[in-house]
Amino acid sequence: MATPRQPSQRLAWIDQLRTLAIVLVVNMHACVTYGHVGDWYVQEDPEPPLPTRIVFLFWQGHLQAFFMGLLFFVGGYFAHLSLRRKGPSAFARERLWRLGMPTLFYMLVLHPLIIFGIDPWNHDFGPLGPAYLHYVLRGHFLGGSGPMWFAAALLIFCLVLADLRTRWPAPDRPRAAPAAGELWFWGAVAVAATFLVRVVQPLGTSVFNMQLCYFPQYVLAFGAGVAAARGGWLEALACSSRARWAGWLGLGLGPLALATVLFAGGLLRGQPFDDFRGGFGVRSLGLCAWEQLAGLGLGLGALSFCARRLDRATPLSLWLSGRSFGVYLFHPVVLVLLTLGLRKVGWVNPFLNTALLTATGLVASFGVADLARRVPGVRAFL
Repeated sequence: MATPRQPSQRLAWIDQLRTLAIVLVVNMHACVTYGHVGDWYVQEDPEPPLPTRIVFLFWQGHLQAFFMGLLFFVGGYFAHLSLRRKGPSAFARERLWRLGMPTLFYMLVLHPLIIFGIDPWNHDFGPLGPAYLHYVLRGHFLGGSGPMWFAAALLIFCLVLADLRTRWPAPDRPRAAPAAGELWFWGAVAVAATFLVRVVQPLGTSVFNMQLCYFPQYVLAFGAGVAAARGGWLEALACSSRARWAGWLGLGLGPLALATVLFAGGLLRGQPFDDFRGGFGVRSLGLCAWEQLAGLGLGLGALSFCARRLDRATPLSLWLSGRSFGVYLFHPVVLVLLTLGLRKVGWVNPFLNTALLTATGLVASFGVADLARRVPGVRAFL
């Protein structure tokens, strides 16, 4: 059994794990653009037929099951290390700057740029000055965080963590990595919590652009990241056979299990999706169980893959990692502009269009992030 240790330096594979997750975020939004599964700034016509949308549903469902939880897990891991090093007050100030400032920048600059400036829907907002003032003064900007809802939520989690550590200081206690039974228990708690939250916050609803229907996993993942840093067991778990096998099970059985849930619920036979969204029903429970257990397996598999295959820093990986948060911040503007440009190329099919938008969006977003880091003062929060 691997011996747990307290992390003393940044692990190269964790940075590459985060970069991979952000690449998948860009792909997710490209999928929504052409597959019409989910919500995004632009959904291109024509609406694809049901079989095509189901293919997108399977791919995006598996992404949604684990990739944002993975980002919160990494966020919790580094939050604890930073809190331990800086202390609660300095940690809170640093998080306010590193997470709060780019979130405000998105809400006050980038989101209005897409809505009022690019305006992909050709909507008549009237004079831009009064429209922008209305957006700000009426508080509508609070719901304009776009994908930066993640940074806003992570900031809240970090401030709560700093407050808890101020009230109840707790020393780090090295321990062994979670056993299989503990991982199953974590999954069961995630299933139950998600099911209960979706009774009042079903799929498709949000509060200030935060989809609370997914937040049980995010809270638990952030807490697990903190526990991994406190216990020093992240590497032991990532390199364990149970993480590797969990990943293979998520990849192999995940699609089959989702097909079973959707077929039994009638969706693959043309029945509406509404009963899967939430409420006290077997369809909602089935989807929650699949989502959280498949997400746990895929998340563990991603840890295993990166720890085993991406465990060395290279000039390219360091360059990509240093710009990944910038990609997360700027990619919505880039994708919307590219989508409008691809209209001139013409419609091929939703899968090829998605692949093309993903590839060009990633290249352009990394380029924009690199340029932004050269602006004085901006690099401090990118």
